[in-house]
Amino acid sequence: MLFLDPTDYTSPLKNKEMKINLKLNYFTLLLPLILVILSACNDDENPFAYSKDTHSRGATKIYIEESFKPLFDTSIYTFESQFPRGEIKPVYKSEGDIIQAFYDNKIKTICISRDFTSLEKRELKKAQVEVRSDKIAEDALALIVHPSNPDSILILSELKDILLGKTKQWPALKTPINIVFDNENSANYFYLKRLFNLKKVPVNMFAVKSNAEVISYVKENKNALGIIGLNWISDADDFDALNFVNGITVMSIAKDETTSYYKPFASYIYTKEYPLSREIWMINKAKKAGLAAGFILFMKGDKGQLIIQKSALVPANSPIRLISLETE
Repeated sequence: MLFLDPTDYTSPLKNKEMKINLKLNYFTLLLPLILVILSACNDDENPFAYSKDTHSRGATKIYIEESFKPLFDTSIYTFESQFPRGEIKPVYKSEGDIIQAFYDNKIKTICISRDFTSLEKRELKKAQVEVRSDKIAEDALALIVHPSNPDSILILSELKDILLGKTKQWPALKTPINIVFDNENSANYFYLKRLFNLKKVPVNMFAVKSNAEVISYVKENKNALGIIGLNWISDADDFDALNFVNGITVMSIAKDETTSYYKPFASYIYTKEYPLSREIWMINKAKKAGLAAGFILFMKGDKGQLIIQKSALVPANSPIRLISLETE
């Protein structure tokens, strides 16, 4: 009869035990790697997916200037329909609050009406913050009045006099001008402040809470002058003939006495004939392979640019069709 000594390293039992121990050791070494792979997995069909946050998957928050809300409501809905595993969480704020939140590192992806200046970019670079800026569209400010107001055209110099408080009455109505805008920190106000070098808000100028409230106020007040983003009143279904919201009149603006008056149609924004044009920029410091970057690529791509065009704005990367109309 053969007796096996467990302490004998040459015995079959001991050899089998050593093999089992080696396998356990290999498994122990590989376990952290397996856990990393499994924790990065977010795809039931692909157990070796690399990351939860990709161009088409994950969740991200974006701060967006409130002037652009209608455009981004449509764009985000379309993006999430195309990429159901991606969730864009928009937060609509005023431009001043958005920029401050970006500097305070409370948000990594924003949409405002301008690119950062060279000085701002240098300061961010000193803080070792890599910023990527992309222009996605051209937009405009729209000035709106009540339909009963016959004063529906302005030269830029006349608008400046109104904003500086030099002109206080409507010429035809003979009533005080009440200027209403969305927010003192908004892109709408900052635009006019830079354009006319405004030092303070005039006495007859006041803020509400949103572009929608500006429109409501103008509808109910005959002597109001409303300042809003064009996106709030442009037609999202017909980009050849711009239609405006019922109950308001959109003013025509001229650069000076020698030029014609223009409404904020996309073609006049594109040719710079409409004098209150501006831009829409997306700025990102999140990772290049993440969902925020994927959404920016979507907005720069064919589908995003088509949404911008259908919103009666000017796409940054796609050509627009200009139609010349002549009357006999």
